[in-house]
Amino acid sequence: MDKNQQPSGLKAFFKSRKARHGGLAIAIVAAAVAVVVVLNIVVGLLVDRFPNLKVDLTANSAYALSEDTTEFMSHLSKDVTMHILSTEDAFEGNGEYYVQARNLLEKMEAASDGKFKVDFVDIASNPSFTNSYKNIDWTDNRMMAVMTCGDKYQGILLDDCFTYNQEYLAAGYYQVESTTIEQAAVTNALKVTSENMPVVDFITGNQESDYTSLKSLISNNAYDVREVSLLTDDLDDDAQFAVLYAPQVDLDTAAVEKLSKWLENDGKYGRNLIYLPSPENAETPNTEALVEEWGLRLTDGFVYETSEDHLVSSSDMFAFITDYGDVYTDNLKNKDIPVMVYQVRGVELTDETNAHALLSATDRAGVFPLDADDSFRPEDGITGKAIPVAAEGVKSGADAESRLIVFGSERMFTSDFLNMNSLNNAGFFMSILNTLSEKEDDGITITGKTLANQELGVTDLNTNTAMSVIFIGVIPAVILILGIIVWIRRRHM
Repeated sequence: MDKNQQPSGLKAFFKSRKARHGGLAIAIVAAAVAVVVVLNIVVGLLVDRFPNLKVDLTANSAYALSEDTTEFMSHLSKDVTMHILSTEDAFEGNGEYYVQARNLLEKMEAASDGKFKVDFVDIASNPSFTNSYKNIDWTDNRMMAVMTCGDKYQGILLDDCFTYNQEYLAAGYYQVESTTIEQAAVTNALKVTSENMPVVDFITGNQESDYTSLKSLISNNAYDVREVSLLTDDLDDDAQFAVLYAPQVDLDTAAVEKLSKWLENDGKYGRNLIYLPSPENAETPNTEALVEEWGLRLTDGFVYETSEDHLVSSSDMFAFITDYGDVYTDNLKNKDIPVMVYQVRGVELTDETNAHALLSATDRAGVFPLDADDSFRPEDGITGKAIPVAAEGVKSGADAESRLIVFGSERMFTSDFLNMNSLNNAGFFMSILNTLSEKEDDGITITGKTLANQELGVTDLNTNTAMSVIFIGVIPAVILILGIIVWIRRRHM
């Protein structure tokens, strides 16, 4: 064979410059893939060990704990366990909201520094588990978990942990709309760890408005909430609070007498009645006569505000933020967050020695009479004095005080107001209860987390246009140009 003859075929290809470059490229790609695989395994192990390393990139922080949850869990002083009645695989297999719930529970465990633990119990293979919790209704197929702390325990329903689409629910289908497992976990952990659960009686039997949201708020903060009709029963002897929520029918004289005796408590006092009238100004002369015995009187019209820095909308002078009084603010997490009211009656102080304001409109406010005609002008009703929209009357015994607390309307405690993080309506109400019951726990309100609409959240037109140009035009063009350059270079190798 001629020594100058060049190798041919497969042998020649492997010795060629092109093969050497190609082999180097394959080696680089293989190394890169190996690095990515190893890095992915390491990161996965780290995230399993430290759940807080997970980064939430959703627009509504669907996988991030609220500040209230983090603070509560980080200050747990007792060991708490949440026993979920399922295997872990079966739980997460129920869908994306259950996976989200599991992620949130992992972060709660991490935030508690070992005080809060989640345990999965398959009661199908371990039926004796239920024997330790005899006060739980095990016939309820909605029972999802049991929260325990020592000998104390609380059953947790699916309805506590998830919200459902009402239209589908009416048809018999369960379609999850949001995860409320944060609220459920914190609420029940608070209940099983609390040494002090004061009793709150909601007064029924007078066509009250729907008080579900306020009742849930109170119960979620470790209060024993009950319902009592004064038509047939007396308020509980161990109740420290009673709530009369927007009755459309006036209390009869017997019910008023029961309330008066309960507040007096045989001269020992130490009890508190909270009255929230209906904004419709229902005829309730007996109830309002009781209010006047405590140095308070409701106005015969709605308070309106003209101070622009207090108005929520320039088009509605009946919706405004209020100023705090001198009490019940120490337990507020942020006193700069206001309480908002809407269609609220004023609460006049007829006995300023034993009664004082809790929330007030400014001295630029007035009262719009219910019987006002078209000739009434708002500027004519301004008195130049701050108008209370919530106040309390106090009566003292030898060792304790009883209070009748009046808010000008129940509308400031509907779900829309209570669930708004930009308002202190829920916080202020709980501050009153916590102060009077000497509880140290701050009000806890955690809204549900939805996985819907997880867009990046860009609403600015210029930003949206710029991002469209970058991702639809610039980046694809750069990739195309780089591809052409690489193809040309390799073609001439």
